[in-house]
Amino acid sequence: MKYEKINRELFIKNRAKFIAQMAPKSIAIFNSNDIYPISADSTMPFQQHRDIFYLTGADQEETILVLFPDAFNEEHREMLFVRETNEHIAVWEGEKLTKEAALDRTGIKDVYWLDQFDTIMKVVMAQAENVYLNTNEHTRANTTVETREDRFIKDFKVKYPVHNIKKSAPIMHSLRAIKDSIEIDLMQTACNITEKAFRRILGFIKPGVTEYEIEAEIMHEFLRNRSKGFAYTPIIASGNNANVLHYIENNQVCNDGDVILMDFAAEYANYASDLSRSVPVNGKYSPRQKDVYNAVLRVKKASENLLVPGTYLAEYHKEVGKLMESELVGLGLLDSTDLKNQDPKWPAYKKYFMHGTSHFIGLDTHDVGSWTKPIEAGMVFTCEPGIYIPAEGLGIRIEDDLVVQANGAPKNLMGNIPIEIEEIEDLMNA
Repeated sequence: MKYEKINRELFIKNRAKFIAQMAPKSIAIFNSNDIYPISADSTMPFQQHRDIFYLTGADQEETILVLFPDAFNEEHREMLFVRETNEHIAVWEGEKLTKEAALDRTGIKDVYWLDQFDTIMKVVMAQAENVYLNTNEHTRANTTVETREDRFIKDFKVKYPVHNIKKSAPIMHSLRAIKDSIEIDLMQTACNITEKAFRRILGFIKPGVTEYEIEAEIMHEFLRNRSKGFAYTPIIASGNNANVLHYIENNQVCNDGDVILMDFAAEYANYASDLSRSVPVNGKYSPRQKDVYNAVLRVKKASENLLVPGTYLAEYHKEVGKLMESELVGLGLLDSTDLKNQDPKWPAYKKYFMHGTSHFIGLDTHDVGSWTKPIEAGMVFTCEPGIYIPAEGLGIRIEDDLVVQANGAPKNLMGNIPIEIEEIEDLMNA
């Protein structure tokens, strides 16, 4: 792994939190992800399943976590199963977890080779009544590939058809939504790496450079700072490309007079950051570009102060809509007739600001968390208002990552990243 070793106390605490919410006489099972094939003998880079990583820190394939706090044998209460390694595997694939290394990384003392799994499970399943199985219940999930977890669940239900099946997802969503201080530090590191990349490209952007050259500069800075790369597919959208919300081609020339909207951020130790900035290609915003930029920035600053404990996200987004509506009137993009005739289900401001303002962020860029329960301290959200004006070839979005505090305004993990017009222009023209 490129990242520094994570304090295993995080994973010990996370497992304890999950166990505290398990029903009596229950087993919980979590699987790693597969390594996904491309073609021939090629594969995609491995990405660990976020739930097993959250509970163990084990960052390799063919790994299973079993939690059975009521097991008769103490050695069966927390078990990690990993693929048996040897010198041959080390030569061809690199170092894999030994039992000793797994203990050091996860804090789980009972580590077994994967080929022992079926034998041990027959013993513990005879003692259990309930089984927590893990499925992807993210509200935006759109998975067509059968995962290792999917295959495991089908096989498991055939082997043990009369046990009571329970869902681990509701517990995991609740736990992962509130970040531990160690997690906040890891996310801060991701944000700091993102800051370095943003400052780097401010001195690089000029008329005539291509979007992909900017992307390359960003990736260079990420890799040299122990990130394995982008937390999500980057958007480097100059001119009217910015009005395509998920523009990822990044293959156009940046022209004099345009604004370039960049939505990119680093991952670190599997934790995501998420940044958006919109800067002038030639280093100077036009008066109109300044007006639109400052309107978005005012909405962002006011929206941040609404991310407080007790707030429901649906109500939060309605309030942000009111802020944006006022700014769009001020910019001459909406008038009283637009407001009078608007559809409450699709307010007038949605013509120029059609996406949400905030989402959970953590191990996933669009992290898990409940949208039907109030915000709590320790949750981390993006805040990313934008205004998109295709008729003017202008799109501006500004985004930071915020930790909800018990009292007062949230903590901005990106508070050191340039955001004001004057600072951005000064750095681009230094």
